[in-house]
Amino acid sequence: MTGSALFFLIIGLALIGWLTARARATRMQGGGGRLHSLPGQHGWYVAMWVAVPAFVFLAFWSWLSPQLAREGVLASAQAASLPDFAFERSAILSEARAIANNPTLGAFNPLAETLAPVYRIYLTRYAWIGTAIALALAFAGGAYAFSRIAPAFRARWRVERGVMLILLVASLIAILTTLGIFLSLLVESARFFSIVPITDFLFGSHWSPQVISASDPGADLGAVPLFWGTFFIGAVIAMVVAIPFGLMSAIYLTQYAAPVVRSWMKPILEILAGVPTVVYGYFAALTVGPAIRQFAVAIGLPYASSESALAAGLVMGVMIIPFVSSMADDALAAVPGSMRDGSLAMGATRSETISRVLLPAALPGVVAGILLAVSRAIGETMIVVMAASGAATISLNPFDSATTVTKQIVDLLTGEAEFNSPKTLAAFALGLTLFVITFLLNIVALRVVKKYREAYE
Repeated sequence: MTGSALFFLIIGLALIGWLTARARATRMQGGGGRLHSLPGQHGWYVAMWVAVPAFVFLAFWSWLSPQLAREGVLASAQAASLPDFAFERSAILSEARAIANNPTLGAFNPLAETLAPVYRIYLTRYAWIGTAIALALAFAGGAYAFSRIAPAFRARWRVERGVMLILLVASLIAILTTLGIFLSLLVESARFFSIVPITDFLFGSHWSPQVISASDPGADLGAVPLFWGTFFIGAVIAMVVAIPFGLMSAIYLTQYAAPVVRSWMKPILEILAGVPTVVYGYFAALTVGPAIRQFAVAIGLPYASSESALAAGLVMGVMIIPFVSSMADDALAAVPGSMRDGSLAMGATRSETISRVLLPAALPGVVAGILLAVSRAIGETMIVVMAASGAATISLNPFDSATTVTKQIVDLLTGEAEFNSPKTLAAFALGLTLFVITFLLNIVALRVVKKYREAYE
């Protein structure tokens, strides 16, 4: 049975359990019994016992069954001719599993085509075993919960505790995922720094991972040009575009625009936030970059590149405008109306009220939005991959080529480089550095927002 069919089957069983338990509780209530909980709460109790154990088991089985199938294939006679090299063996087994799941695929390695039928047998076997156990758990859980339905049974408390447990697990998954990302970056970065001194990486001014000296790899892996390019494109050029336009649009929409105009313009502005970044990348590479180069040539810069820091920064700033505008809009709307009314009552004009009362009062929220926008900009990948070059330079000229940390991570992790080489491991060190920077920016922004809320809530 396919995973989607099993999913809907368990949902159907949970729905049947809910209807049955609700009907039984309703009959008890109609027979003169006084229920502690509502009939619907009894139904939710049974539905949870049907669905939750089955889904928890399926989540665990989806991780375990491929391992069991792999071990079964390795123990088969057809696997005797597998190579001893672990990487090549893993590649052949992955190809065999892909062919087993989709027989229409062609085989690159003849041995993978030989192992595919064996893999299909084991995958099918463990899929049916998982289906049987999941359905058994669903029926057993439903029967147990259904047997506990009684007038004095406190189903409401059990359901609330179950929901609280589900919410707790969801929050822990988010926290553990972040922790796992950080630890994976930390482990691989430690391997990199065991080869390259951390001072050479953080303070070196020469970045050339294509040609690394065997005697002194740190001399070619200085990340200062990457940090400068990331700061120059994401925190300078992009913010020069995003902050004025975003702030001015927020002021207009909250203070000047009529309700009808605001109801139309705000969704149109926020459409920019929903455009995929790859579309911005195409726009920057095909339209903005060549236009900037033509402008540079016209003002006497014949060697300007179409892959410039200015092209990537301008388009990135346009992408960030809705983010800054939304945060500034919320900050201005949260300022008490009595402050605005009092300023107008004292004879101040609307523009004076905005500049001297509303903006200073909303400044913490605006600053927090700008900091979050900066962290969003320096982590952008697709625009700089398509519009910025790979030249690691330190220059204040926006018409020059520049690169960023995210662009280099993409370049380092694509291709056929050895995983244990300093070139590949440098990507994890760059990722860890970027993670720490954005994490600190988010902490500062959240502290500013917290202080702002304490002042006006």
